[in-house]
Amino acid sequence: MALNRGPVEQDIVIERVQELFSCRVLWSEGRPCLEFDRAEELVRISDYIRANFGVEMLDVFFTAIESLPPDDED
Repeated sequence: MALNRGPVEQDIVIERVQELFSCRVLWSEGRPCLEFDRAEELVRISDYIRANFGVEMLDVFFTAIESLPPDDED
């Protein structure tokens, strides 16, 4: 159970997410966007942020997008 210790800096949340999960943070007009590999991972990230920081994922990231599969050039 997470303890609410007051507001947490957005940068700290982003740093922890990048350390713990296979994802990337892209920046668009100065706003962080989460790039994830699988929908299941997005659920885990959202749950982690909610449980540990008491905020919703979209309070930290502007948006979340699924990574595109690599192009197979023949």
